[in-house]
Amino acid sequence: MNTSRQGFVVALTGGIASGKSAVSKRFEALGIHVYDADIAARAVVAPGSDGLNAVVAHFGHEVLDSQGQLDRAAMRQRIFGNDVERRALEAITHPRVRAWLHDSALADRGPYCLLAIPLLAENIDHYRWVDRVLVVDAPEAIQLDRLIRRDRIDETLARSMIERQARRTERLALADDVIENHGDEAELDRAVSVLHEQYLALAATRR
Repeated sequence: MNTSRQGFVVALTGGIASGKSAVSKRFEALGIHVYDADIAARAVVAPGSDGLNAVVAHFGHEVLDSQGQLDRAAMRQRIFGNDVERRALEAITHPRVRAWLHDSALADRGPYCLLAIPLLAENIDHYRWVDRVLVVDAPEAIQLDRLIRRDRIDETLARSMIERQARRTERLALADDVIENHGDEAELDRAVSVLHEQYLALAATRR
């Protein structure tokens, strides 16, 4: 546990199309800050950042677009099927994303904050400092249906995207709290409300 921070921190995770964004929005509506790893991943390679400079130093200027920003399509093509290059990119971005999230948690002045980390189970050793893990869970059949409709893809691709992530059982094994998201909006509202009160109480004991 990192004793340099004062706030209470909850890591929010879940499988693809499980409903993490829906849960995040509900916490935000209650006044809780949510710091998203996907936003961090863009911030750490923003123009002028040392992260982007490191990417260019390794991959060359051809991964930049005409505006001097990271050309994500070009980068995807560069690392697709190339584990060496993919790991090189991850070695640049992942530590910076973790630092961005940690700094955000340190600076947060709310009663508690959430870190939205889709791949938490795959990287849990780097996040042992969080106080609690909240998993948004949905049966794979529901994930599959949502993903097909959301991304307008076929079932084969949707299944492969799900299978590339940690198993559902692995995520649940990390959970201190679980929200079962089967699509009932009212039930989701209630679940978030209950956990919000619980986290406020836990945060109060920290203070």
